[in-house]
Parts: sequence; structure tokens; C-alpha cells
Amino acid sequence: MQNQVHTGSAMRPASAVGGQMPTAQTRLTPSPSAYRGSELAADLLTRLFRRLPMNLTLRLWNDATVRVGADPGAQESPFALVFRNPEVVCSAVLGRDPLRLAEAYFRGDLDIEGDFFAALALKDHLLALQMSVGEQIGAAAAAMRLRALNADRRPTRIQWSPSHGHTVKAHSKAENRDAIQFHYDVSNEFYALWLDRAMVYSCAYFETPDVGLDAAQEAKLEHICRKLSLRPGESFLDIGCGWGALVIHAAQRYGVRAHGVTLSPRQLQVARERIAQAGLEDRVSVELRDYRDLQGESVYDKVASIGMFEHVGLKNLPVYFSTVHRLLKPHGLFLNHGITHDSEGWQRSLSTEFINRYVFPDGQLDNISNIQHAMERARFEIADVEALRPHYALTLRHWVAGLERNHARALQYVGEATYRVWRLYMAACALEFEAGDIGIYQVLAGKRVAGNLPLPLTRRYMYDPQRA
Repeated sequence: MQNQVHTGSAMRPASAVGGQMPTAQTRLTPSPSAYRGSELAADLLTRLFRRLPMNLTLRLWNDATVRVGADPGAQESPFALVFRNPEVVCSAVLGRDPLRLAEAYFRGDLDIEGDFFAALALKDHLLALQMSVGEQIGAAAAAMRLRALNADRRPTRIQWSPSHGHTVKAHSKAENRDAIQFHYDVSNEFYALWLDRAMVYSCAYFETPDVGLDAAQEAKLEHICRKLSLRPGESFLDIGCGWGALVIHAAQRYGVRAHGVTLSPRQLQVARERIAQAGLEDRVSVELRDYRDLQGESVYDKVASIGMFEHVGLKNLPVYFSTVHRLLKPHGLFLNHGITHDSEGWQRSLSTEFINRYVFPDGQLDNISNIQHAMERARFEIADVEALRPHYALTLRHWVAGLERNHARALQYVGEATYRVWRLYMAACALEFEAGDIGIYQVLAGKRVAGNLPLPLTRRYMYDPQRA
């Protein structure tokens, strides 16, 4: 997929929509011709990228082209990195933050022209950019000279950068609330630009790769309802109900009495509006509530948690699953739909640091076997496990394409830095799903009680409504 980034676009302030926000007011940048030291910058970048096991095209602020890489026989890269000023070259050499290149992209100091997804594969080669101590000393001295050459030509005001989420340590109710609002309260209008018409912000379900996003998300809602074997008159809980798509679908198509909870005030507003528009206020309700504050025992026949599980926190898994178990009636069914990691636990890495700093401050993942173990310790009997990794990769590709198509409109609701955070985050996640570094599973389980779970003997009922 070829993805052209709009280079050199003007930064603008975002409206006060909450969540990710640019932190500066104005960006005043000298004209490219005013900067000095392009030859020194070219030499520095050649040193920095000389062990890269691929060819790479770099371009400087004055349109000078630098080709770097350790493989002279490799094909020319399908993208170019554009360094908009000398300072971004200096920070690439001198900076200690492992995410400094991502920060430079968010600010617009670094741009990507050409295949955006191919450019993100550079992440896998960052170790090749490490220099020996001697090389570091020489490069640092050269970077300091480049910085000194442009001391009077650096931007005169703070440049744009995205907000950082507050560090989450205990996954307390207050921390989870703040983290959810940081991510989801960016702007309802912003999300609507690239989500499907029902605004489902989780993995879609594709019958074939060429199915459109709207149809694939409707198929996902239908798949969940069939998998839970919903029946008219049953009570159904959606934990993390988002903008209300699942509770509305379940009530309209299956006649259940549905209740949803969210921690996002902006999502709650849209969900209630959509419930009213559908004439479902007598059967569907949503509220602003932490799942841990849901009261009662044996309240619901069926429970779903779709795309919320990633916020729980690994230490809180026993509380999470025991809460769902308490809320379910005997013989009740629970569908947990969540992202998993390819390794145990949530270890610090470039990817996890990026996610927690800019996107999901409370995000933590584990592998699927540990998730199932935690469910079984909470006295759930697991009935079905379905892997949806290819589906989420396709979903993210659709989201990135929709965001890129609506770049100009997105800037009516968020700043350029926020647009770039979302673009980079979703494209990188698509590649991680495609590589198998992360996965996603639907785990269907029921309360462990005497007798069989209330499910047909085969999976046919999930796909053939006549067999339900």
C-alpha cells in the first residue's frame, strides 16, 4: 500500500476536545535556505545509518539527497526520510530518548514520503544504528558543531508535540478513568472520520479481504451476538460499550435488554443519542461507571467485553474476571475479546513505551495462555477460543486509509501532532499484527456449574442463524 504524507503542512491549534492535544501555540520556522551545514548533516546521517542492512534515501531541508545503508546491491527504498532542519539531525545523534525519531515526526521536523508502512519497518533495524564509543564521540562533536552553526536559526517558539498520558502504576479507578478519557475523549468527530458508520473501535470480522469496513464491523457485532447465543428477553451487559454499537445491535436484532458501561463521557453522550434515535430507551441503557462498581450477583444472562480488556492491567485480572463471574447468572455466558502479546507479561520495550506514552497510558497485554489460566482460576469454563489476528490487521489498514483520506478534515478537530500520533500508532499496530508480535482472541466461557453450558454441540450455530 502506497501512502503519501503531506509534507510541510502547517500546524494549527486543535479545539479543546480533551485527550491528545498539541502543547504549543505557534510554530515559527526559518526558511530552509537559512539553515547552514547541510554537508555536515549529510556526513552525520551517513555515519548514523551506515550499518543499516538496507538502502535508505534521506533528504535534507535544502533538497540535498543522501543515500545510506550497508548493502550497496539492495534496491532503492520505497520511501524517503525528510529532515526539515539541522536540529532534528542533531537530536537523532545526541538524543537519549529511544522515541526521539517518533517525536520528530509528530512535530513535523521529520517527514516520510512514499510507502508509510515500509518506513515503519525501520523500527526493526534500530539496533543497527548503535555506534561504538569512539564513533559516538566523533558524531557528538560533529552534531555540536552543526547545532552551533544554526544557533541563531533555531525555531523561536516551542514546536508542536503530542500530550503524554499520565503514568499508570496501580490501574486504580482514577488512573483507568483518566487513561480512558485521555484516549477516547479526543473528539467524537475525529473518530467518526475513519471508523465505520456504527463507530466500532475494535477488530472487525472479514468474510473475505475485499469486504468493506462497514460490512465487516456489522459482521463482527453479529458474530458476537450469535456466539453468545443471545435470546429475546435476556439481560445483556457490555463492559466498555464505546459509542453503543453492540448494545444497540443486540437489542434490535436479538430482543435483549442491554446495559453498557464506559468511562468516557464523550462516548456516553453519543451512545445515549443513538439509543434514543433508535427508539430503544425502554430496552437499552448506558452509564458512566467502572466495571468494578457494578453491583449485584447473578444479574446478567450474557456479558461481553470487546476491546476493553487491554485497559484492565495484568495485576487486576483476578478482580476483572471475578467481577464478571459475580455478575453472571448460573449458566451465563461471557465473551472476552482482547489483544494479546506474543510473550508473557508486559515488559518494557520500544513498542510498549510508545503505546503507554502516547496512546494507551494504562495498556498492558499478556499471552493467550495466561489469559485463559486467569479465567479458569476465576471459575470459568472455556467453551471456545477464536484467533482474529488477520482481521485486526485488515481493520487497521482500513482505519489508516480512512484517516489519511480525511487528513484535512481531521485538523478541524485535532492538531497535526495528534493526527500523526494516530497515523503512526495504527500503521505500526497493523504491522505488528501482520508479523505476529501481537494477536487478538475471542474467548467464550461460562460459569463452571453442574451440567453442560447452554450451547449447541457444534459451532454451526455461530454461522447459520437457522441452527441457533
